[in-house]
Amino acid sequence: MPYTLQTGAPAPDFRLPATDGNTYALSDFREEFLVVFFTCNHCPYVLGSDEITRQTAEKFAGRNVRFVAINSNSARTYEVDGFEHMVKRMQEHQFPWIYLHDENQEVARAYGALRTPHFYLFDGERKLIYTGRGVDQPRDPERITVNDLDRALEEATAGRGVSVPVTNPIGCNIKWEGKEKHWMPADACDLV
Repeated sequence: MPYTLQTGAPAPDFRLPATDGNTYALSDFREEFLVVFFTCNHCPYVLGSDEITRQTAEKFAGRNVRFVAINSNSARTYEVDGFEHMVKRMQEHQFPWIYLHDENQEVARAYGALRTPHFYLFDGERKLIYTGRGVDQPRDPERITVNDLDRALEEATAGRGVSVPVTNPIGCNIKWEGKEKHWMPADACDLV
């Protein structure tokens, strides 16, 4: 059985606290399309592509698409991934998405999140229609040649099937509780 959610699978439910002080469940998002993505505060692949993700979220906001970010990283592994730092990051950057905290990591396990960032696009019935990377060069926006998430959203919101429904997410591993951080340079992250 595959570890990560497969296309056609229903979106696993969740109920998580957000940086805006509210708690959200899957059913709170009523837009026709929902992008759930696993992210964090420190990964260079997230930091390098956040503004591209912002542009995509803003581009499709008027097409009944909602973006929801989830941080499932252990704050014991990276203190900067703690909730208070999530709040600060949202205050500083004003990203156009809800930022949820999956402290016990159950939601990351349910979705089979592999990396930060890792994107999941669901249709109106909350069936998975795209999963994988946002762009082909998330760490270096100057070198991006393919925006897979944008293409999937263009196709889905136009009523067409997603031509490339699965790509490999590119980024840092999810920082699981109980897994020790190995020493690495500040701008590095552990990839498999």
